[in-house]
Order: sequence, then structure tokens, then C-alpha cells
Amino acid sequence: MSNRRDFIKKAALGAAAVSSVGFSGFAKEKENEKEGVLEFPSKKVKKPVVISTWNHGLPANQETWKELKAGKSALDAIEAGMKIPEADPNVRSVGYGGYPDREGKVTLDACIMDHNSNCGSVCFLQNIMHPISVAKRVLQNTPHVMLAGHGALQFALSEGFKEENLLTPESERDWKKWLEDSKYKPVINIENHDTISMLMLDQDGNLAGGCTTSGAAWKMHGRVGDSPIIGAGLFLDNEVGAAAATGLGEAVIRTAGSAMVVELMRQGKSPFDACKEITERIYNKHKNHKDMEYLQVGFIALNKNGEHAGYSLRSGFNYAVSDDEKGHRMEDAKFKMSWDK
Repeated sequence: MSNRRDFIKKAALGAAAVSSVGFSGFAKEKENEKEGVLEFPSKKVKKPVVISTWNHGLPANQETWKELKAGKSALDAIEAGMKIPEADPNVRSVGYGGYPDREGKVTLDACIMDHNSNCGSVCFLQNIMHPISVAKRVLQNTPHVMLAGHGALQFALSEGFKEENLLTPESERDWKKWLEDSKYKPVINIENHDTISMLMLDQDGNLAGGCTTSGAAWKMHGRVGDSPIIGAGLFLDNEVGAAAATGLGEAVIRTAGSAMVVELMRQGKSPFDACKEITERIYNKHKNHKDMEYLQVGFIALNKNGEHAGYSLRSGFNYAVSDDEKGHRMEDAKFKMSWDK
């Protein structure tokens, strides 16, 4: 009888050990002789990595990468990269030259976040070329997370920023043409690409991110989208990963999209599976919604191992990737449905 009990006991212990090793997936058991503790080697981390939304993310990535390699901090590098599309009049949904609201005003939203969960954000900001820089100053020089409207402008001026007219002749011409019918119907991927969102895993293995946009064309004066809202347009947890959104901000806000992507990664999901699940959630909540006809949302995500992915509701979403292994490149995101459905 005692031999049978010993056999069952040893079999149970062996099964538990196999189970614990199997749970880790890639881990190998290593006995610490002094402590008697099982150690599991972690997955190899690929760093640094920078990813950002849309084609205009590529020149932004290149500038961010250059600054990062020159020894600049993550926030300084992100700021430098995102200033590129903000100042480019050909990028019609970010900063200078962006499509105005229905009153002909270019209004800007931006946010930035570091690995310690420090955040800075501005929304409904006007006449300042680089809202990402103002957002960074909010993080560094105020006790607040977000400043809005005229208060954000006052703060920017107090920090030495200069007012500039951001409505280019091209955007003014398009606005006046729109006024002929005055119909608001965003066509994401065609009319405007909405946002640049950037995520980074730096050389030290720390995460950071930022967003900047002039928002949806022809929006109501005062409208703010998801981009400056921590947890909607951008979120990160330095223990887990980071996520950012693009597309129709109202849909992302309704689901706290980026925060939910990060929480799914916390539960063990890959960046791709996390982005896909939240996109599916948005679809299920909006499939009978008035916005569904023109609804597009997309997410990018980056985890602590340097693994990244993107996924969108409809076709057409791509994102820029920069790393030491393959350099700078664009990747097409997988999607749930095409525009003709």
C-alpha cells in the first residue's frame, strides 16, 4: 500500500512540474541550487521598435529613429517625429494644412505618454503649428493631464509658442467647396486619414507613445475625437504594452479602445489578437448604428517583447514599422471587411 501511495504522490508532483513548464510555452525548467526556485527564461526582446499609423508615419518614424539613435529621450524622439506630419501641408488630417471644421477653423488634438504613465494632452487647440509639443509641455510643466481650447492656447503662448494661420489656401478652397452642400459624412481612408499615432519600445525596454491630429474634416466647431484622450486614442502600461487608434474617434471613445487592447495583452493575448478582438467589439456595438455606413477604426499595438501588429474594421489601413532588423517599412494591416460590404 505504501508503495502505491508513493507512486501516486510522485506522479502528481511530476504532472504539476510538466504543467507549469507547459504553461510558460517557451520556458525551460532551471533549478536554482541555493534557493530551490524554478526559473523560466523570458522571451527574447526586440528593441528598439517604433510603429505609427498610415503612410505619413514613415517619415515620422525615420525622424524619431534618428533622434532615438542619437541618444534623445523617448518623448523627445516621438515629438521630433510627429512634428514632421504636423508641419506638412500635404498631410490633410494632421496639423498645418489639415481640413478645417465646418466654420473653417483648423482645430488640433494631441497627447503624449511615457513609461511612468505621465501624460500630457491638448484638445480643441487653434493656431499652433505643433500640438504634440504643447502636449509634452503639459506633461512636463503642469500638474494636469489635459488643457482645452483657449486655455490650451494661453498655455502654449506662455511657453513661447507663436500663433500661426494653419488654414492653407488648398484647405480653404476645399472647405468653401464643401459649404456648397454642407453635408457631413466622413469617408475614412479616402477623405482623411484622421490621425498619426506612434508607439515606441526604446533601447531600455520602456514604452512611450503619442497621437496628433486635426481631426475629422467638416466636424462641428468644438468637436474633440479620441486622439487626445488617454485610454481611447492612446494607452500604455509599461508592464504590458501599448496601443493606439485611428479612424472614427466617436467609436473608439465609446469602447475605451486603446485601453482595452492593452488589457487584453495583459491577459496574455498577442498584439494582433488584442487589436482584432477590440475591433470586433466595436463592430458588434455599431453594426446597427447610424455611423456604420462610413465606420472605420484601426488599432496598432506593441508589447514588451517588441512584438507588434495592426488590425482594422475595413480595408485600407497600414502602418509604419522601424527596427534594427528590417529598417523602415510599411505593413498592411489585416481587416474584418472591405469597403464594399
